[in-house]
Amino acid sequence: MSANLFSKTSSKALFLDRDGVINVNHGYVGRIEDFNFIPGIFELCKAAQDKGYRLIIVTNQSGIARGYYTPKDFAKLSRWVEHAFWKRGIRITHTYHCPHHPKQRGPFGFNCTCRKPKPGMLIKAQQQFRINMHESIMVGDSLSDMRCAQRAGVGKAVYLSHRSPGFTPRLLEQRSKKPYYRASHLSTILPLL
Repeated sequence: MSANLFSKTSSKALFLDRDGVINVNHGYVGRIEDFNFIPGIFELCKAAQDKGYRLIIVTNQSGIARGYYTPKDFAKLSRWVEHAFWKRGIRITHTYHCPHHPKQRGPFGFNCTCRKPKPGMLIKAQQQFRINMHESIMVGDSLSDMRCAQRAGVGKAVYLSHRSPGFTPRLLEQRSKKPYYRASHLSTILPLL
């Protein structure tokens, strides 16, 4: 892959939650054998990459704080996921994760600034890769993801709900003026790119 795939002027990102967007959310997925890609994820990411988006994974991983898997387990799985994309000509720029949970004990049991809906992971990506948040898109499967996108100033947010019919703009919350989109399948997100 070309070393100059992303120039200094390429500053928009497609932020992707992991569980429920990239893979089926079986609950605290920490092993390769439990990882199942959601249909359409490679096509969406390839189309976004072709339009100049950096692909950045931002995922809460409280399974680490809960002791279900270790940071080393998570790193191994993340390398495997990124390699699966790479084999299809798709480059994941970076994977950010939050291992914390405020109700757990131990080294990861505290209230942090990176656990969504807090925008810490997105802000870190913005600073590290000079992301133009207004031109970026966030795809998540929870209101927490939508609120995180709003707090980080992301231009468009998509709530992926496999039970949601079609693709329609809705308000994030009654008191919010910033819309997000609902999508029932990853392919319906393509027109937003």
